[in-house]
Amino acid sequence: MSRQREYYQRLDEPSRRTRLNGMAKGNINIGDEVTIIAMVRRRVTEDLVSVSIPGYNQPHSILDRTSKVSKGRPIELVGDVTHVDGTKVTVNLGIPVTVDAEIVTLKTRYVPPKRKAPLIDKAS
Repeated sequence: MSRQREYYQRLDEPSRRTRLNGMAKGNINIGDEVTIIAMVRRRVTEDLVSVSIPGYNQPHSILDRTSKVSKGRPIELVGDVTHVDGTKVTVNLGIPVTVDAEIVTLKTRYVPPKRKAPLIDKAS
């Protein structure tokens, strides 16, 4: 068994989780597009689907007109990160949803727009 594996087995669960989230925190920033894998709970109407988001203890429904998903199927929710706080990440999925950083997966990094004109006019 490798030293690294032995080290992680000796760590208790809270410190292991903190260490993993600390690594994830550095990878996710405000403005990044991320995905969350949620499980379908049930279809409420023909347009609305109730989903269960891991680590988010509130009911959440999404509009899904195209597919015919059934109960227990995973579904991918995509949103932008609006806040990063320690081990928690807030993602805008129509409403802000705060989940653990280990649940989200980075899809696209935020790249600020490039300026075409300088902010200050040239001296004449």
